[in-house]
Amino acid sequence: MASTTLNIPHPYEDGMAEAWMETHAPQWEARERLALAITTEEDGLIGGISLHLAAAHRRGELGYWIAVPYWNLGYATEAAKALIDYGFEELDLNRVVAQHITRNPASGRVLQKLGMSPEGVRRQHVLKWGRFEDLEMYAVLREDREGS
Repeated sequence: MASTTLNIPHPYEDGMAEAWMETHAPQWEARERLALAITTEEDGLIGGISLHLAAAHRRGELGYWIAVPYWNLGYATEAAKALIDYGFEELDLNRVVAQHITRNPASGRVLQKLGMSPEGVRRQHVLKWGRFEDLEMYAVLREDREGS
């Protein structure tokens, strides 16, 4: 649902997806962001996932969305684990961070399953649809993953 996501516009008008997808290749070439589709053989596109990169700090920020019919089936966790692994192993990241609106606890459970640790709450950090929302912050370090 768009109400509990930070960056998905609503209403999502015709042409917005195509315009968004056109940004992917240039952002990856500039090593600013890696954005990928989450798909299944059976259903095709079911979501998206990305790492916003801060190369100077060897850090990435994880973001993802899953279409409602595919919630609670493990797709977000599976895709995020693969992308975090890629970030540490291939992009030489030291830290991956993520955040979620606190009234979306399912997203927090995904981050916990990934071995991410809570780092605090930014109170009323964003204004979403006329309502100030708290963001819960999570992170995992390379050394956390190497030790597990």
